[in-house]
Amino acid sequence: MKQEVRRFVTANPGCSAQAIVANLNHDQKMRNHGLTPRKVGFFITRHLKSSLTWWQDHKAGRRVYGPNEDGA
Repeated sequence: MKQEVRRFVTANPGCSAQAIVANLNHDQKMRNHGLTPRKVGFFITRHLKSSLTWWQDHKAGRRVYGPNEDGA
Protein backbone atom coordinates (compact mmCIF):
# COMPACT_ATOMS: atom_id res chain seq x y z
CA MET A 1 0.00 0.00 0.00
CA LYS A 2 2.90 2.35 0.69
CA GLN A 3 4.10 2.07 -2.90
CA GLU A 4 0.64 2.68 -4.36
CA VAL A 5 0.02 5.78 -2.23
CA ARG A 6 3.52 7.14 -2.91
CA ARG A 7 3.13 6.51 -6.66
CA PHE A 8 -0.25 8.26 -6.83
CA VAL A 9 0.82 11.30 -4.81
CA THR A 10 4.03 11.68 -6.81
CA ALA A 11 2.04 11.59 -10.07
CA ASN A 12 -0.66 13.96 -8.68
CA PRO A 13 0.92 16.47 -6.27
CA GLY A 14 -1.66 18.49 -4.38
CA CYS A 15 -4.17 15.64 -4.17
CA SER A 16 -6.44 15.07 -1.19
CA ALA A 17 -6.90 11.92 0.87
CA GLN A 18 -10.29 11.53 -0.79
CA ALA A 19 -8.61 11.38 -4.22
CA ILE A 20 -6.12 8.80 -2.92
CA VAL A 21 -8.95 6.65 -1.56
CA ALA A 22 -10.84 6.91 -4.85
CA ASN A 23 -7.74 5.78 -6.74
CA LEU A 24 -7.14 2.84 -4.41
CA ASN A 25 -10.80 1.77 -4.36
CA HIS A 26 -11.55 2.06 -8.06
CA ASP A 27 -8.29 1.83 -9.97
CA GLN A 28 -6.33 -0.50 -7.69
CA LYS A 29 -9.34 -2.71 -6.84
CA MET A 30 -8.97 -2.35 -3.06
CA ARG A 31 -12.71 -1.95 -2.48
CA ASN A 32 -13.06 -4.32 0.46
CA HIS A 33 -10.26 -2.87 2.56
CA GLY A 34 -12.44 -0.31 4.38
CA LEU A 35 -10.33 2.64 3.32
CA THR A 36 -11.55 6.10 4.26
CA PRO A 37 -9.89 9.50 3.80
CA ARG A 38 -9.31 9.66 7.54
CA LYS A 39 -7.53 6.28 7.60
CA VAL A 40 -5.38 7.25 4.62
CA GLY A 41 -4.45 10.55 6.29
CA PHE A 42 -3.35 8.73 9.44
CA PHE A 43 -1.49 6.14 7.33
CA ILE A 44 0.48 8.82 5.48
CA THR A 45 1.48 10.68 8.64
CA ARG A 46 2.59 7.45 10.33
CA HIS A 47 4.21 5.44 7.54
CA LEU A 48 5.15 7.87 4.76
CA LYS A 49 6.32 10.87 6.77
CA SER A 50 9.79 10.88 5.18
CA SER A 51 8.66 10.67 1.54
CA LEU A 52 5.39 12.67 1.52
CA THR A 53 4.40 16.02 2.95
CA TRP A 54 1.08 17.76 3.46
CA TRP A 55 -0.21 21.31 3.63
CA GLN A 56 -3.57 22.89 4.35
CA ASP A 57 -5.73 23.91 1.39
CA HIS A 58 -7.60 26.80 2.98
CA LYS A 59 -10.10 27.18 0.15
CA ALA A 60 -11.27 23.59 0.42
CA GLY A 61 -10.55 23.25 4.15
CA ARG A 62 -8.57 20.01 3.91
CA ARG A 63 -5.08 18.63 3.77
CA VAL A 64 -3.44 18.01 0.43
CA TYR A 65 -0.42 15.82 -0.10
CA GLY A 66 2.67 16.02 -2.26
CA PRO A 67 6.14 14.50 -2.52
CA ASN A 68 8.70 15.63 0.03
CA GLU A 69 11.70 17.17 -1.70
CA ASP A 70 13.97 16.19 1.21
CA GLY A 71 12.85 12.54 1.49
CA ALA A 72 13.33 9.54 -0.70
